Amino acid sequence: MGRKPLQDKTRITRSQGRRSNVISHSRPPPYVSAMIKRLKIALVAAFTVLSGSNAWAQNIVSLADIAQVTVLPGWRTEQGTHMAAIRIDLADGWKTYWRAPGEAGIPPSFDWAGSKNLAAVKLHWPTPKIFYTNGYRSIGYKGVTVIPIELTPKRPGGQAIKLRGQMQLGVCEDVCIPMDAQLKADLTGPGTHDPSIRASLTHQPQDAASAGGGKAICTIEPIADGLRVSIKTALPRQGGDEVAIIEVADPSVWVAAPETRRKGNMLLASTDLVAPSGTPFALSRSDIRMTVFGAKNAVEFLGCTAG
Repeated sequence: MGRKPLQDKTRITRSQGRRSNVISHSRPPPYVSAMIKRLKIALVAAFTVLSGSNAWAQNIVSLADIAQVTVLPGWRTEQGTHMAAIRIDLADGWKTYWRAPGEAGIPPSFDWAGSKNLAAVKLHWPTPKIFYTNGYRSIGYKGVTVIPIELTPKRPGGQAIKLRGQMQLGVCEDVCIPMDAQLKADLTGPGTHDPSIRASLTHQPQDAASAGGGKAICTIEPIADGLRVSIKTALPRQGGDEVAIIEVADPSVWVAAPETRRKGNMLLASTDLVAPSGTPFALSRSDIRMTVFGAKNAVEFLGCTAG
């Protein structure tokens, strides 16, 4: 209990004298067969390896024909951080995934271990779209996507940041393909304000207060193999069929697709959480994040209070 609210931040760590590694909150959780069977999720959509397929050879020359991943250099902020971005250009019909990819998506992960003068990386995710394929829901992006990344230098004072990283992502059309992208930039001086980065920063989900929402109130109860979390909040209707996505700070915890419903002005969402132990576990309410997607808007709640 008492931990800080969940943040989109990766940190540089050092362990047992080995080289630094970055742990991302968005690394894929360790799905186990019992969880998959319990929630009837079809993993056929998750990974289809096509390297030996004739259709693949005829239609796609390389992964570069599907996705181009580049770094936009951006600018130094007044706080002393550097606001850059990852730009993903996808071929027509292809998509990639948000930090919480849904029932049949592939979450992205990042490793910044080769960087210099870099203490932390915070990702500012633009609002994604909801997709439905074969009855399963996924969450992500199509076309051109710009994901702002806010870099905190180890040494303040405007010294250069040498950004060297690797992004692992899934790109999907009728099938899904895992992809590794190398990220490289030398960020020196004040830089230049980039309108595409600014546009993505303004296209993030609203916070609850700005959207006219109340506090998120949650109850947490043990179930046979984990926890059930139920959240309620006063929130104006966001339009269309609203979808709530619930996340927790621990990437090893598997989160079921939440059930979302309305009771007047109250939005209700519930989900099951399963840890690798397959037993109930401790969970801080400050580590729970809920994002509500509607036709008009997306609204984010960080943490919840006891009901």
